[in-house]
Amino acid sequence: MKRSDPAAAREAAEALALRALAFLAEDPERLGRFLALSGIGPGELRSRAADPALLGGVLDHLLSDERLLVAFAQADGLKPEEAARARRHLPGAALWD
Repeated sequence: MKRSDPAAAREAAEALALRALAFLAEDPERLGRFLALSGIGPGELRSRAADPALLGGVLDHLLSDERLLVAFAQADGLKPEEAARARRHLPGAALWD
């Protein structure tokens, strides 16, 4: 992600977070844990899936569980730290600075 283009960086971060959400959704146990910890239901998740704030929450969830983060990174073919870099471009990023 280029620092010189904030819009492109945010778009790339959102795309990565959507892939992370799809990764969670592939496994009922992973998705169930995310829903339980986030306090949202499946309907709200579907309606807010493109919401940058929710996508930031998806990355927060991954970043709070190293095993989950590593599993996602391996499945997506990226380095785990790329998720942390992406998180900085979504709402609520101050937690990861």
